[in-house]
Amino acid sequence: MKNLSVSKIDTTTSLSIKEAALLLERNTETEAIDILNWEKAFPYKPDIKFRIAHTGNEIWLKFYVQEKNILAQETEINGDVYKDSTVEFFISIDGKNYYNFEFNCIGTPHVGYGPGRGNRTPILPEVVNQIDIESSLGNQPFAERSGDFSWEMMICIPTQCFAFDKIENLNGLEATANFYKCGDETSDPHFVTWNAINTENPDYHRPEFFAPLKFNG
Repeated sequence: MKNLSVSKIDTTTSLSIKEAALLLERNTETEAIDILNWEKAFPYKPDIKFRIAHTGNEIWLKFYVQEKNILAQETEINGDVYKDSTVEFFISIDGKNYYNFEFNCIGTPHVGYGPGRGNRTPILPEVVNQIDIESSLGNQPFAERSGDFSWEMMICIPTQCFAFDKIENLNGLEATANFYKCGDETSDPHFVTWNAINTENPDYHRPEFFAPLKFNG
């Protein structure tokens, strides 16, 4: 099982998302999302890396993706973004429930909360809208494009998005998490994870396979 220490970046002023991305790149190393748990049925593996840090009241997350097909049809908050070219971050703070943060490649977010796949409560759109997201592919939907694509996405998640937990700041927080890439309705459906998942079929809603995540403070 993996174990990730999340660096703290001290900021005294409000930053643009581009400034945050630069600080993140200067102060962190990349992690690979490269495990094919269901290789026999879904052998395609895009190249995916991410960086993560926090500021005390925000999680900064940047994904770097290289893949053959990109698809971005969902534009509604908490819609079915997993069908598109999507990156995901699932995190549990209390060890019982978890938040699923999902973003298609144009930054449409889906955020839910609960103990398992069949029991999710959507986070209200006005709360989800507080997430700052910037994709190198822009924010307009498009039909599938095939070729050889590289794209990046910077995401700033404020602690307010953890709507069912009272988090005054992230300093010293111990959680569990996993990071994913998927594209259920692309020409090459794929399911790639950061920490291994030992299930017969693709299933990201398995918090028992999350790995420790420690926020430095």
